[in-house]
Amino acid sequence: MLIARVNRKGQVTIPADVRRELGINPGDDLIFEVTSERSIQLRVVKRRRLSDLYGALPATRPFPGKEEVRQAVGRELGKARRKEGS
Repeated sequence: MLIARVNRKGQVTIPADVRRELGINPGDDLIFEVTSERSIQLRVVKRRRLSDLYGALPATRPFPGKEEVRQAVGRELGKARRKEGS
């Protein structure tokens, strides 16, 4: 059995053995559920990186290149500003 102490701010350091066993890494979220027996059930929610989503959606057209995308964004922003000014 491992023991951790709660500090004045209500923070607890999770023992390294527990972090390893549960696969808890920096940036992960923890969900605490209080049971009817006044104990805690802990669940780890892994945070995904944006790069993990690369290729998740099929490409519907070829990528035109950064410069073309920047110009298109500029045109759309210009249109939006002109509408605000009218």
